[in-house]
Amino acid sequence: MTTVAAYAAPAAKAPLERTTIEVRAVREFDVLIDIKYAGICHSDIHQVREGWGEAIFPMVPGHEIAGVVSEVGPGVTKYKVGDRVGVGCLVDSCRECDNCEAGQEQHCVRGAVQTYNGIGRDGEPTYGGYATHVAVDENFVVRIPDGLSLDVAAPLLCAGITTYAPLKQWGAGPGKKVAVVGLGGLGHMGVKIAHALGAEVTVLSQSLRKKDDGLKLGADHYYATSDPKTFEELAGSFDLIVSTVSAPLDFGGYLSLLRTGGALVNVGAPEEPIALNLFSLIGGNKILAGSMIGGIAETQEMLDFCGEHGIGSEIELIAASEINEAYERVTASDVRYRFVIDTATI
Repeated sequence: MTTVAAYAAPAAKAPLERTTIEVRAVREFDVLIDIKYAGICHSDIHQVREGWGEAIFPMVPGHEIAGVVSEVGPGVTKYKVGDRVGVGCLVDSCRECDNCEAGQEQHCVRGAVQTYNGIGRDGEPTYGGYATHVAVDENFVVRIPDGLSLDVAAPLLCAGITTYAPLKQWGAGPGKKVAVVGLGGLGHMGVKIAHALGAEVTVLSQSLRKKDDGLKLGADHYYATSDPKTFEELAGSFDLIVSTVSAPLDFGGYLSLLRTGGALVNVGAPEEPIALNLFSLIGGNKILAGSMIGGIAETQEMLDFCGEHGIGSEIELIAASEINEAYERVTASDVRYRFVIDTATI
């Protein structure tokens, strides 16, 4: 075991504070990563505050990790010291079930091991990227293309794959009209990726205050959902809607914006349940679906795609001492568009 510096929440809803944690000694197939940057995802806040249920404390959040390999186990074949790598939301799975064998480790039947707030197969709690180092099995590490700076690449490990996966699965591309609900940490990546895939992209946001940003990021159109005329004007317009917000929506209203056979895919995770009149689905043969990150191979595919198209996250780089302030700003939607921690300041 190696003692390293980290920022952790000692209890539910408590402010994060500087501490030390134990990182396991490198095992046969492990990669030890010198973490350079860690993104702040809204899910970090949900889990620190137990918005999604009981959690494990002390908690070191962070599943948008970018860094450099500093040590490898004797059995490692995929990486070497000095490689630029990333770790997303998963650090292990059973690797034997149908989902794992299909490259959908996030849906492991026996339960994927979360990067933090999880229990590893060794029975030990997992700690995330708000730290200086992490040890991860090489099969759950991905390579960051040379064309992407590590700071803007870090959020791709969650925000990037979370939006890339449904866009690919539901056929976003030339000739398709795609709407992205919300222009935040997830939404701005959805706009960039959908645009690069060749789709006609519309942002649906509560107001028009980020319209200029949305158009610069690649949106073709931008509408305020607070205006009832938006739903009248856009009725039956879209092949695909990707909702990135973590607040409950009027799903019936958004389903009305789909063409016959269109899909509304939710990647945000509200803490509250939603109500839905099923006639919103039945009428028009529409689809309401969910999508949760992506498997390891698809995450690598996403990174390579972003590298080829020069796509990184729009970030505000902060010192570790600013994490608690950043949490408050995220909940107030006051970030353009992802906070990234410079872990050299931990």
